[in-house]
Amino acid sequence: MRFSERIYAMQASPIRKLAPYGLEAKARGKKVYHLNIGQPDIKTPPSFFEAIRHFDEDVLAYGPSEGNPKLIEAIIEYYKDYHIDLEKGNILITAGASEAIVFAFTALCDPGDEILIPEPFYANYNPFAEWVSARIVPITTKAEEGFRLPPTETIEKKITPRTRAIVMCHPGNPTGMVYSREDMERIGHLALKHDFYIVADEVYREFVYDGLQYVSFGNLEDVEDRVLIMDSVSKRYSACGARIGCIVSKNKDLMGQIVKLCQSRTSAPTIDQVGAVALYGTSPSYLQEVNREYQKRRDIMYQALKCMPGVICEKPKGAFYMMVKLPVDDAEKFIIWMLKNFDGNGETVMAAPGEGFYATPGLGQDEIRLAYVLEEKELVRAMEVLKAGLEVYPGRIEAIKA
Repeated sequence: MRFSERIYAMQASPIRKLAPYGLEAKARGKKVYHLNIGQPDIKTPPSFFEAIRHFDEDVLAYGPSEGNPKLIEAIIEYYKDYHIDLEKGNILITAGASEAIVFAFTALCDPGDEILIPEPFYANYNPFAEWVSARIVPITTKAEEGFRLPPTETIEKKITPRTRAIVMCHPGNPTGMVYSREDMERIGHLALKHDFYIVADEVYREFVYDGLQYVSFGNLEDVEDRVLIMDSVSKRYSACGARIGCIVSKNKDLMGQIVKLCQSRTSAPTIDQVGAVALYGTSPSYLQEVNREYQKRRDIMYQALKCMPGVICEKPKGAFYMMVKLPVDDAEKFIIWMLKNFDGNGETVMAAPGEGFYATPGLGQDEIRLAYVLEEKELVRAMEVLKAGLEVYPGRIEAIKA
């Protein structure tokens, strides 16, 4: 039977495609430390569940295509803390940030149009672009350089008449990169000069460490009509299963077009939106405590990795991921070997292979993404198991000294 060329071209998720190996390892009695997926173990605020328990309607009906008005109002209030003043028409509720990104790409790109993205990047941007037959043009950043953006001239060489947008994940998944205001303004200048949009994926906004002051792309007034912010309750409130996100933009003409996409899928989930309204009323102390917890976990993982010979990583400033270069022949083979062959007292580790986070062929083959989403004791042990596995992996290569 014949299928579309689009679906053949779409890559499998590097985050989930090795899941069968993890299941097999567990079936054999191994404990698997899951560092491969950004599923927080932090408790979801109880207000979410309370709001759903108290939902008292005779019919579970469709909601407005634009989103629950109470949720939109709650988001408006939330953004005031970031000095971003919004109106009702600046926000559209989506089924997670994933739907928001697909809607943004659909509204901005015709088949064959180009989207700039610093790589490594969130792996699902690849299938989202394939979905609308757009082409990702990568801007390569390197682990050895802390995944910092290259010079403006290097970025500008990637721009063509078909460039429609640049995606900036800030803080970054998988790198934990937090962009400086200077870098953000460089991107804003290019967007004005070459007439393209900035798709700002800011779902990890609350997770910025070491006393850094977060600046949103929504704070750049010169380009506010070119910025689309992707947001979500998933990571902020440890509510990944709620599937509630939003698009935020002050470009009313563009939002008027995206409304048609919202209408085409009728509405975002009614019950989840009710719970999300309650989440936005969560005390700031919850987010402050979560921030401190993730910074502690980051420090545990980073210190452990820095003590492993041949491993290269930089301390991330945000989110809860690290992109790590390993002294191995092939990171995916290493992960599979850890799940199938390695046994550290009945325990092993699962990571996400790095190659799927790149668009440039061949890059990331010796890298993995680790998510520091386990509590302290588990994380310490996971690092011990990873170190032990690296020491005896048959495909280990010695680090090349500069």
